[in-house]
Amino acid sequence: MGPRLKRVRRDLGLTQANMAADLDISPSYVALMERNQRPVTADLLLKLATTYKIDIASLADDGGEELSKRLQATLKQPIFEDIDLPALDSADIATSYPGFAEALLRLHTAFTEEQMAHAQRREMASGESAPAAGNDPVGEARAFLAARRNCFPALDDHAAEVAQEMAAAQSREESVSTDALIARLARKHGQKVRFSDPELILGSLRWHDRHREQVLISNLLDNPGRRFQLALQIALLESRQVIQTQVLEGRFSGENARRLAQRALSGYWAAALLMPYRPFLRAARQTRHDIEALSRRFAASFEQIAHRLTTMGRPGEEGVPFFFLRVDRAGNVSKRLDGAGFPFARTGGSCPLWNVHGVFETPGRICPQWLELPEGEKFFSIARSVEAGGGSWDAPRATRAVALACAAEHAGHVIYSEGLNAEDPTPIGVACRLCHRPHCIARSAPPIGRELRPDDNRDTGVPFAFAGD
Repeated sequence: MGPRLKRVRRDLGLTQANMAADLDISPSYVALMERNQRPVTADLLLKLATTYKIDIASLADDGGEELSKRLQATLKQPIFEDIDLPALDSADIATSYPGFAEALLRLHTAFTEEQMAHAQRREMASGESAPAAGNDPVGEARAFLAARRNCFPALDDHAAEVAQEMAAAQSREESVSTDALIARLARKHGQKVRFSDPELILGSLRWHDRHREQVLISNLLDNPGRRFQLALQIALLESRQVIQTQVLEGRFSGENARRLAQRALSGYWAAALLMPYRPFLRAARQTRHDIEALSRRFAASFEQIAHRLTTMGRPGEEGVPFFFLRVDRAGNVSKRLDGAGFPFARTGGSCPLWNVHGVFETPGRICPQWLELPEGEKFFSIARSVEAGGGSWDAPRATRAVALACAAEHAGHVIYSEGLNAEDPTPIGVACRLCHRPHCIARSAPPIGRELRPDDNRDTGVPFAFAGD
């Protein structure tokens, strides 16, 4: 209670002598209470609440438990593994010294971001297309999300509060209905929702016409697309402050990166509204991460469900840590979401042996696969093609592939791993330049640091033969 009492005093702009005079106790007793060396009695709590017009519950519920869980999760990272840090000690630090705990968490997040940026600089320095410093806003925004494992409990909590308010007007427990989304925009913001032809809204999927106080949604969108756009509009109207607080913790070199991060968090909040954290996590566990079943339950698309599964990293309430990748037919990566700290979270995913690049041949079919990196790390992955656009005969369409992967130890919680031989994984690499598998027939470039074997007398069929092999 001591640190909480101290924060109350400072928030009120009082010295220890001021508070002592108001409560009819000595300044030394106030100092001892703030250092947890004297108890804060029930009578004193009542007097504190009466004198300063504060809610006693606010002293009890100050986020200490959440801070403790975050701190314990951070202290499990490999960099701290050789230090004896009992959970009880970290909980005591979070409770007694919350400012110190928050400082450590911010420092570790900044360290993680810098480590990822350093790894990218090293890899890009070996190529010819390294972007200039501060000229990679997409990379900075991805690093911001990845450093936090794509999990933002503050956004989940805020979205859940709004979802609970909306649930009062409907019978569904797990996700808000389309009608509830429309009603929210009308009642709270005075915005009428209309579904319109795209040409009438300048080819947009969504247009907030502030002048006429209406939100226009393209009628070419399917139901999951419409629901997401409605939720996104609510996010833009109601979550700016909580999102801005998160973005201020990032380290961005320019406004473009900051805007991309803010856009990503708006989408995160919208997904958290449609798929609230705890109900979604419970359903994911019940279905063993059956994406089709989750899609039906939450009226969301395959990609939306896969996207949301990467965000289940709340300390103390963790789900399976997934990594998400989306690519086009040319292998261009349009989205990476890392909830697990995978080694290919920054630049990997281009290995042609990973079936995410082959699912275009089997549209709409989920293809499971065991993977093994050169260092021996094993992962379980599923991949499927997804389609964007469409809605009419002449509407443009884009077909992409998405992959969802988790470390081998979590595969048993994923229904798609049943009957698949884990002892026969597909060997893949993070990227050809970083992969040292000597006999890979799919290799497109030699790895860094290996000399090619000058041998014209035999052809092994491998694109690059290395000295010593």
